[in-house]
Amino acid sequence: MKYKILSFLFLILLLQPIAVLAIEPGTSQNENIFEGNYTLILEGYDWGPAAKKVVIPMSETITETKASDFKVTVQRSLNGVEMSPAEASGSREVLFVYISDENGHRIPEGKHVTLVLMVHPNNPLDSPIKYVVKEGRGANQWIDYKLKINHTPSSKIWDTEAARIYNDLNRFDLSGTHSFEGTNLTYGSFTPKITSKKSPLIIWLHGGGEGGTDPSIPLVANKATNYATPEIQAFFNGAFVLAPQSPTFWMQSVDGDYTRGDKEDIYNKALFNLIETYVSEHPQIDTNRIYIGGCSNGGYMSLKLILEHPDYFAAGYISALAYSNEYITDDEVERIKNVPIWFVHSKDDTTTVPEQTVLPLYQRLIAVGAPNTHLSYYDHVIDLTGVYGGDAYYFPGHWSWIYSHANDADFDFNGEPVLKNGRPITIMEWLSNQKK
Repeated sequence: MKYKILSFLFLILLLQPIAVLAIEPGTSQNENIFEGNYTLILEGYDWGPAAKKVVIPMSETITETKASDFKVTVQRSLNGVEMSPAEASGSREVLFVYISDENGHRIPEGKHVTLVLMVHPNNPLDSPIKYVVKEGRGANQWIDYKLKINHTPSSKIWDTEAARIYNDLNRFDLSGTHSFEGTNLTYGSFTPKITSKKSPLIIWLHGGGEGGTDPSIPLVANKATNYATPEIQAFFNGAFVLAPQSPTFWMQSVDGDYTRGDKEDIYNKALFNLIETYVSEHPQIDTNRIYIGGCSNGGYMSLKLILEHPDYFAAGYISALAYSNEYITDDEVERIKNVPIWFVHSKDDTTTVPEQTVLPLYQRLIAVGAPNTHLSYYDHVIDLTGVYGGDAYYFPGHWSWIYSHANDADFDFNGEPVLKNGRPITIMEWLSNQKK
């Protein structure tokens, strides 16, 4: 139902009227009235960020625009990285245009035009980031993303990015750094409006493709910025959000290899010290309401910290768990059984195979009487918006974090809704109600 409504709204946008570009009387089409700079507006999607809008300045006040008068092309590149022709350059479809201010806000008349571009999860040309594989490891990186906007009736061109707007990301402070025993971590953070009451802390740990030293990547690569949106913040009446970043990947073992729980990783001690330090530096955080979650690599690390510090966290929310069940002892299961945890996973996940990770662990927790453990077990990871095919469109099965970020998970392993006081609730509403 959610995606049907969004599809209807999307069609309304496509059908809205357009008109001819109108220039103030007394201005010649031959005069150099067009500036060459543009402002790029990025938006977050379930599969990552995309260039959704571009704002171009006009020399004179205008009142009407026409989408068919504009052609947009893009060049994507990254030093030292070879791209296929299909992902390196091509055309961007202009859905519609409107008169706006310099930030893309619609106004009746003005000196800027905003072009709204088509985006699709299968079109790499939409994205300003790329998953780059080097020396056997992959990571998302920002790339050089250059648009060229051509006004065909006048042959005027805008081809220089002067500013970039990413409203969801702009909510975060990306300057965080932390060092502990020779390990350096970066992080992004969000601070809610401070009130007389203390606020909870939501910790998000990224997947294996978001390591590095740019804390914007863990937030944008799979839309973790959602945790600071008004919609999710409303459940918590305002919550701090902390998104740490590992230099490589959370599951890197002490011998430089990969661990799924069989060997010690190199980051859990520094990460927990970062969390403790951040909490101590923000006295408005309610230490009885600290929540930790993550996806894949970050799901491993979330569970690792819960296993190591079961009395510290009020709850966990873990998607695409990468911690292998075989390396979790019965004593550890007993240790964490009273920690509320909501797992999210997809049956067709071939990266973190559920039969080796979340399914046996969930069953073991239930068997020892875990009173507040849930598992939303999906058949597939689908397009929740309905714009790109709805339940007929499948994202990779590993991407079950989409259901967490979108606050879609609302059922338990038996298919029944998760209830609070007899009323169905979603994963974020459930999380907001957990307290030590």
